[in-house]
Amino acid sequence: MYNDFDIIVIGAGIAGASAAAHLAGTHRVLLLEMEERPGYHSTGRSAAAFEPNYGPACIRALTRAARDHFDSINVLTPRDSLFLVPESQMAAYQRLMASQKGMRDISIADARARMPLLREGYAAAAVLDPGTADIDVDVLHQGFLRQFKANSGISLCAQPAIAIERNGGWRVRTPDHEFTTPIIVNAAGAWGDRIAALAGVQTVGLQPKRRSVAVIPVPDGIDAANWPLIGDVGETWYSKPQSGKLLVSSAEATPVDPHDAYADDMALAEGIDRFQQATEIEVNRVEHSWGGLRSFAPDGNPVCGYDGKLEGFFWLIGQGGYGIQTSPALSRLAAAMVRGEAAPSDIIDEGLEASELSPKRFA
Repeated sequence: MYNDFDIIVIGAGIAGASAAAHLAGTHRVLLLEMEERPGYHSTGRSAAAFEPNYGPACIRALTRAARDHFDSINVLTPRDSLFLVPESQMAAYQRLMASQKGMRDISIADARARMPLLREGYAAAAVLDPGTADIDVDVLHQGFLRQFKANSGISLCAQPAIAIERNGGWRVRTPDHEFTTPIIVNAAGAWGDRIAALAGVQTVGLQPKRRSVAVIPVPDGIDAANWPLIGDVGETWYSKPQSGKLLVSSAEATPVDPHDAYADDMALAEGIDRFQQATEIEVNRVEHSWGGLRSFAPDGNPVCGYDGKLEGFFWLIGQGGYGIQTSPALSRLAAAMVRGEAAPSDIIDEGLEASELSPKRFA
């Protein structure tokens, strides 16, 4: 294996894998992953859904621009989303409806027809999004990794970057190797600011936030396979069917340091309690649980672009809880920017302002 590459991508989660897949078609690319396998952290623990009305404006634009890719590889399974509106969340309901596309108000009776165990009196209103779907995250992620390999990309796992030096270009040292490159793509997820600091680049204030998810059984005699994803518009809980079980979360966003995340017992209990207030399902046991990290820049938008001070350092972090659903579009945008090309027109046509993603906004 040679030691000199056109581009080194650090992080083989969905962000790094998807960007590397596009870049390997035109450059000699090395993909470095600190864990034993790609996608160990956030990517491998995501109960991702395709939700084109979820997130800030730039996220919604990227999600809409990703739809064609999802359809082309058949990783979406349609699943409506049902948002319940308690009286105390009318302001959140108004904000949602002011920016949505394709959602509609439905009656409480219609909501109960879709989720028969909805508790009487919980919601004053309900909103349906018929344009959402489950995403097969593993097929999506593995597809990008296969594309990367087919384009002659080289990947190394269990090789964290332990030193990054500016030396005309960049010199990246791992426990077993040393590589040089003119361009580093920082796709290290929750560790993005740590990679920047290692390289002597000013950090952007990235904040990982924990999300805990409980897996509970479906009540006996109930077929929940076609239930919608359901939650409140204030985002204090959500639930969705998956693999014959129900996922329940408090939708927590607890600031934490980068780490191998685990579920927080208090967050699990809060999510289950809110779920039980909204439904007639009594939760007697949790079969499984997990925790994941969702990492945010200070303004909530992703960070995608070359650093404003150090040449050849490209940021691709801060995707928050939207990294899976935006990855097909954000990776194409990132690859174009790395090459110095114009942003793909279909992404711009969705209303994205590329300046909203630039790391220079934190200068």
